Amino acid sequence: MAVRYGKFELPNKISRAESSKDGKFARFIAEPFERGFGHTMGNALRRIMLSSLEAPAIVSVRIEGVPHEYMAVEGIIEDMTHIVLNLKGALLRKVLTSEDSSSRRPRSITNTLEVTADQLDKHHGQFPVTLKDFLGKTDFEIINPDLVIFHVTQPMTKRIEVKVAIGRGYVPSERHDFETVVDEIVIDSIFSPVRLVNYFIENTRVGQVTDFDKLILEITTDGRVTPDEALGFAHQLAVHHFEIFKQIKDEQLIFESGEEGSDTDKDALMQKLALKINEIELSVRSTNCLSGADIGTIAELVIMPEPEMLRFRNFGKKSLNEIKAKLEEMGLYLGMDLSKLGITRENVKEVINQYISEKAGQEV
Repeated sequence: MAVRYGKFELPNKISRAESSKDGKFARFIAEPFERGFGHTMGNALRRIMLSSLEAPAIVSVRIEGVPHEYMAVEGIIEDMTHIVLNLKGALLRKVLTSEDSSSRRPRSITNTLEVTADQLDKHHGQFPVTLKDFLGKTDFEIINPDLVIFHVTQPMTKRIEVKVAIGRGYVPSERHDFETVVDEIVIDSIFSPVRLVNYFIENTRVGQVTDFDKLILEITTDGRVTPDEALGFAHQLAVHHFEIFKQIKDEQLIFESGEEGSDTDKDALMQKLALKINEIELSVRSTNCLSGADIGTIAELVIMPEPEMLRFRNFGKKSLNEIKAKLEEMGLYLGMDLSKLGITRENVKEVINQYISEKAGQEV
C-alpha cells in the first residue's frame, strides 16, 4: 500500500561557486531544500567527509643500518625520531584504475637512495633528501614531492623500504595490524584526506516563499582527494548506510511532483523569463554582448548552455561570472531545461512574446 506525501522542494543541480588554483578548496551551493533539510544534509555530509573518507598513508619504514627510531644515523643531520615525524607529512594519492584493489594489505615500496659527493658539493655539504628521492619510483602519485625528509652530510648508499596502506581517520602505530620484520619501524598514520569542512545555511526563494534553505559547503582537502571526490564519496557512503533501513519499510511513499496545481509557480517563473535583459541591471559591456548575440529576454539567456556563451564575440569570463551571479539571485541558471513550460531554443522568442502579449491583454 502506498502513502501519498506532499511535494518536497529539492535542488535540481549543485553548482561550484568557487575553487582554488591548486584544486584543494571548493565551495558548492545546492538549493532549494525544505526548511531544516539544509542543516540535516550539511551536517551529515560534513561528519562523513571528516571521519570516513579513505586515502593512502605511510605505515612503516625500514632504513638499512637503522634498527630502531631512537637513534642518530651517521651522515644524516636529523635523528630517526625527526625522520619519522617528517614521513607523517607525506601525502600520497592512489592512482584510480580499473584493476582489482580489494586487498587492504600494505603495499611495499623499495628504493635504493644514493647520495654522491658531487650532490653534496652542489648543496654546500648538506644534501636535502626529498620525499620523491626517498620513495623513488612508486605507483602512488606524490602530492608533496619536495617535502624534505632529512639532510645528508656524507656520500652514502642506503636501501629503503616503505609500506603504504589505505585506511580511515588517524591510526596510532600500535593499532596497525600487519606482519613486521626486523628493523621495521611502524609509525602513526593520518589517513583522512579532508582538512576542513564548513557549511552554511541561507534563505532562498521558491515562488513567493523566501524561507527555503540554501546549503553552502566549503571543502578543503590536502590533495589526496579533490573536493569534488570528497563530496561524491560522502554522498555514496551516506546512501550505503541508509540501505539497511529499507528492511523496516511498510508502505511506500509517493511524493507529489508539484506539477499539478502549480500554476502560480509557473506564472512566477514565466514572469522572470519574460524580463528584458536591460531590466536586470547588468553592466553595459555584458548587456551589449548579449544584444549583439540577439538575446533579448531572460528566457533566451537561461536556455543557452554555458560553453556556448563563451563563443559570443567580446564575451569573456568576467561577463559570464556577472551573468551567472545575477541569475543565481533570481533562482535561475544557464542551460535550464524549459521543456515543461513548452519552451525550446527554437520557439523561445515566440513563446515569450506570446506570454507578454497575453499578460498585456489581461491588464487591459
